[in-house]
Amino acid sequence: MPKQYRSEALAAVHEAALGMAVAGVMSKRTMKVFDDFCLTPIEDMTPERIREIRLREHASQAVFARYLNVTTGLVSQWERGEKRPRGASLKLLTLVEKNGLTSIA
Repeated sequence: MPKQYRSEALAAVHEAALGMAVAGVMSKRTMKVFDDFCLTPIEDMTPERIREIRLREHASQAVFARYLNVTTGLVSQWERGEKRPRGASLKLLTLVEKNGLTSIA
């Protein structure tokens, strides 16, 4: 998955920092600081937005859940606002929103 940077300048800074981390001259903790500063944060999704993404992809809750590796009940809870997607699920939803369901197939 390509990284989304706040700007081209921060992309260059992050790539340099990543090189140092890979070379072992920068700690994971410091690299995390660069990640937080340089990368665009993933925004929370409203229940309406999740439903719109699913409907745009012409997927049932069951099919959508299968692609996201979650239960159908969890997708239903997201769409009703009972729970919010977090972590990997939120990243996958963001990918589907930007690139379509086939991007995670």
